[in-house]
Amino acid sequence: MKIRAHVFISGSVQGVFFRSETKHEANMHHIDGWIRNLPDERVEAVFEGEEQDVTKLIEFCRTGPTNARVKRVNVTWEPYSGEYNSFEIR
Repeated sequence: MKIRAHVFISGSVQGVFFRSETKHEANMHHIDGWIRNLPDERVEAVFEGEEQDVTKLIEFCRTGPTNARVKRVNVTWEPYSGEYNSFEIR
């Protein structure tokens, strides 16, 4: 079953390759959507794909790449839209 997650990650998550590593993981798990930095130093992302793959990507976000220090991951489940055909860094 395909699902959609809207994710906000807070902590030391900018300037540590969080977006590029998440894109790499998304591509490995065939996840579509996007990721971007926010002005308040959080990272925001939308993940769409098979439930088990989206869950794996959210778990990756709970630790992130080596130099990241994730404090919180907030996930909002939204209806799957199928509007994306790749994963991009915004």
